[in-house]
Amino acid sequence: MRQAGRYLPEYRELRRRAGSFLDLCYTPDLAAEITLQPIRRFGFDAAILFSDILIIPHALGLQLDFVEGEGPRLETLDAKSVGRLRDQLAGDKTRRVYEAVAKVRDQLPAETTLIGFVGGPWTVATYIAAGGSSSDHPEAKSWARNDPASFRTLIQRLVDASVDHLSGQISAGAEAVQIFDSWAGELEGEDFQLWCIEPIAEIVTRLRAKHPQIPVIAFPRGAGERLKSFVAGVPDVAIGLDTRETPEAVSRLLPAYIPVQGNLDPEVLIAGGDALDREIDRVLEGFSGRPHIFNLGHGIKPQTPIAHVERLVTRVRESA
Repeated sequence: MRQAGRYLPEYRELRRRAGSFLDLCYTPDLAAEITLQPIRRFGFDAAILFSDILIIPHALGLQLDFVEGEGPRLETLDAKSVGRLRDQLAGDKTRRVYEAVAKVRDQLPAETTLIGFVGGPWTVATYIAAGGSSSDHPEAKSWARNDPASFRTLIQRLVDASVDHLSGQISAGAEAVQIFDSWAGELEGEDFQLWCIEPIAEIVTRLRAKHPQIPVIAFPRGAGERLKSFVAGVPDVAIGLDTRETPEAVSRLLPAYIPVQGNLDPEVLIAGGDALDREIDRVLEGFSGRPHIFNLGHGIKPQTPIAHVERLVTRVRESA
């Protein structure tokens, strides 16, 4: 999962020397090094690019800063100001991301897949509307409800930019891509169709026209029972599962041929011991009847003991 480097001392040392989070994202040598650090330690089967979902609004002209201990601060837009977004991604920013992709691909073992990513348009829109993280996302919900036409303009611009950004990562060397719609579960009723399913379906369709061989993983976090409608609307993708999804529910909602990714609880990875072993067994046994990518159900946390990650990797490999 993203944020994987935060629990590694070599990441924290690099972060200290770099000065700012954005400097890490936009310095190809540093972004490549952080991407490679977990691979060197654990030999994972795939590396996911070190970057951030807010690179897209930043490259579309919005001011962005990351405040230590607080998180991102992003220039806001509303229905009246959505036209301030650039028509194209700023090449001086995205070019550095693609340089990092190429550097990682050059250094990865041939058998290790490199995954690129973007945020889902709805999730990125919540940050644009609120100026950062928010609880329950009232700003984006109010905008979508009160002026759906201008909100659709925002979503469409993010769809266009997501296709371009994913395509750029693929051209630079990414061999699979993931779409993180982290706040999809906050959408109810028709809004889930309008702002989660339809935008991601368009991204996948347009990306496949350019790069038909590239696998796509979609992570509609918190979708629950709506996974069935998501897969109907966004066919032929692997599905990332959050920690709340049970194998029984997934078997009921998704055909057995659909690959899934997940969904070990990051808190249990912190706890370790017997609790971790039981959780590993639950995931391995529960999803054994379908194509399955063993992973967490959300981002790994900074306080995760390295020994527990080593234990997880050993257990999963022993089961193969």
